[in-house]
Amino acid sequence: MEGENPTTITKSAGIVGVAVMVSRLLGLMREQAIAYLFAAGIGADAFYAAFRIPNLVRDLFGEGVLSKAFVRTFTATELEDGKEAAQRLASQIFNLTAVVLAILCLIGIFAAPSIVKLMTGGEGFDNPLASDEIYGLTDKRDLTVYLTRIMFPFLILVSFAAIAMGLLNSKGKFGVPACASSFFNLGSLIVGVWGYYVCREVGLHPTTGLAVGVLVGGALQFLVQTPSMWRVGFRYRPSLSFRDPRVLQVVRLITPAVIGAAALQINLFINIRFASQGEGWITYLVRAFRLMHLPIGVFGVAISTAALPNLSKMVVQDRIADYRKSFSYSLRLIILFTLPASVGLMVLSEPICRLIFEWGKSTQVDTLQTAGALFFYAIGLCSFSAVKITTDGFYAFNNTRTPVIVSILTVVVNIVLNYVFIFHLRLDHRAIAFSISCTTTLNFFVLLILLHRKVGGLGLEKVWILLAKVIVSSIIMGAICWTMSSWIESVIGVDGVYVRLISVFSTIILGLITLLCLCKLLRVKELDHLVNALLRRRV
Repeated sequence: MEGENPTTITKSAGIVGVAVMVSRLLGLMREQAIAYLFAAGIGADAFYAAFRIPNLVRDLFGEGVLSKAFVRTFTATELEDGKEAAQRLASQIFNLTAVVLAILCLIGIFAAPSIVKLMTGGEGFDNPLASDEIYGLTDKRDLTVYLTRIMFPFLILVSFAAIAMGLLNSKGKFGVPACASSFFNLGSLIVGVWGYYVCREVGLHPTTGLAVGVLVGGALQFLVQTPSMWRVGFRYRPSLSFRDPRVLQVVRLITPAVIGAAALQINLFINIRFASQGEGWITYLVRAFRLMHLPIGVFGVAISTAALPNLSKMVVQDRIADYRKSFSYSLRLIILFTLPASVGLMVLSEPICRLIFEWGKSTQVDTLQTAGALFFYAIGLCSFSAVKITTDGFYAFNNTRTPVIVSILTVVVNIVLNYVFIFHLRLDHRAIAFSISCTTTLNFFVLLILLHRKVGGLGLEKVWILLAKVIVSSIIMGAICWTMSSWIESVIGVDGVYVRLISVFSTIILGLITLLCLCKLLRVKELDHLVNALLRRRV
């Protein structure tokens, strides 16, 4: 936060970033296990489609919208009404969430066949199950319904975890909430692999273990945060008032945000329907975006998580000049980290996908298809991360309406693009990834322009200067990485785990060294802030 201490946001984002990186790595390990155990065409496709359904509802009411609305209201309540009122608000939001989501969960379980039919209407889900994978089921769509019903309660657990994260972030505690998702990935990985072998023995489809693992992981993600909540003074109370002005404030913030999130979820819903047209398309897109999760989580989510409480406090305290400096600095951090990551993922998409996913039941064809999706996703990596901090810029002003309207417009553009790409131009799943990258970039720039007008300037002069420096550095880094990777593959080939490890990690290390040297040469001050934050951090 440049207005006060140049390393404030960097320190908080660094804590969150390290924790999220561990979580994302565990998530990649889970994806590796799925790739090893299940073919992309049947088991993996069914699981990813089924998991997407409760995730749609979670994203609609839980992790994103609810957490951000809670952070803003909890921060204002504690500053204006005192700690007791803030703790009472937290309990009431927990109770309100439990009631609403329990009802939605029951509806989702009973309506699962209709929901799955609507979302996976493409011919890729009409395939019958193999004789050794029936277990009382018929086709891939039937398997998806079965898994959806098991996993629907996940949305309650992960929404509780989101409220806990918001409460702790509002108290300046970032490490434990960021680590919580690691326990989700760890629980789902262990139970998923264990269940694969156990379920066969008891007459259940082996993907049942993955579904149960999601529930166990969701419970762990919430429970691991409860000791920290206790330490910061939270005490649960079984009370709920629909007349409490602060509860109504959260509801008012959530309502337009839910409309915007609904537009986004409809977009994702339709994207899955487009992806259901091809065999394995959903799996390729999910695996590619899982790789995108690492830089988005480490940089985009971390910086956004650290910045939102600060931005909210500055608005409440009418410190708009500091708000501008803090927002500008957060955006520059995102550019510094995500642009090089974007170029790196594009250049090394195939070697990375080969290293992580090409083993067990995953083939070379799966690698090429996943790498293609990753390449086009990576085009929008910076926008995926930057749109988070730009949306938070509006949330700090209690303005959820503007992001809603912009989101709806970009969703319409995305649907039109996908329809043209898939049904008229007859392109494959890579077009879906490209469409999402394009519309996310459009979303970011429109929001940035509108926020710039709202605040009366965001101090973006430094942003454009940094952008030019990072583009030059990233292009040079990308060229060196491509040359290095091609040379290694021509000399030692691509067969064998150790060969692939050497190829990918030696290229990444060379790329990082190149980038650091170029940033120092071009005098990128934000990099110096990061180094200072790491050196001053007390373990």
